[in-house]
Amino acid sequence: MTETVIVIPARWASARFPGKPLVSLKGAGGKETSLIARTVSAGLAVSGVSRLVVATDDTRIAEEAQSAGAEAVMTDEAARNGTERVADAIERLGVTPDVVINLQGDAPLTPPWYIDALVAAMSDPDVEVATPVLATAPDHLDRLRADRQAGRVGATTAVCDARGRALYFSKEILPFGGGSAAPVFHHVGVYAYRPSALSKYVSLAPGIAEQAEGLEQLRFLEHCIPIACVEVDARGRAFWEVNTPEDVARVEAIMKAEGIE
Repeated sequence: MTETVIVIPARWASARFPGKPLVSLKGAGGKETSLIARTVSAGLAVSGVSRLVVATDDTRIAEEAQSAGAEAVMTDEAARNGTERVADAIERLGVTPDVVINLQGDAPLTPPWYIDALVAAMSDPDVEVATPVLATAPDHLDRLRADRQAGRVGATTAVCDARGRALYFSKEILPFGGGSAAPVFHHVGVYAYRPSALSKYVSLAPGIAEQAEGLEQLRFLEHCIPIACVEVDARGRAFWEVNTPEDVARVEAIMKAEGIE
């Protein structure tokens, strides 16, 4: 059996949305629960996981995570992104699981089968890093376009090669003309790593594209470490992350429509 640890990186000082992990999201019945607690619940819904840990540099987030049923580990404030924070957490925990899952702290609508698909992809010994991609339906693509038209930095798109390896990730809608001439894939902000890949990552300098896009996963590509893109099936579930304050209402609307309390 594959030993899998889920780490949820969460920090207070988000440039686009300070204090985001503790923002309240109202469920279908009106119950308000913090973003980090809802993301913990999403992680706890995944079967076969040995540990679920929130990695943070803020005691308020740590206390909220523990109240929601997760472990919490305090990590270095100097961590520049979630991957570095996950690597720091794994080192502090002193564990070497087969697979480390990075479940972004702003993705409470992540279904468990997305993570199951990543763990399955890691059964290939040649895969060092894997991440889910979701083909956008018309309404989903409309939300992406609305963000771009409003000048909001929101969700990420992915372009993959014929073998399912990532070519590029962007905050722009790629490929150009996507939705008509070619499908647009929403990059779901979850990653599966081998511990060795995490160790490599923190030893590498941030690349030009990573800094320009503000996307941590580009460091792997810029240093020639392939990322397997795993296409996942929405199964009728809507997916969106809380990237900006405007996304709170969007996610709450999805929870209301799907009866998520």
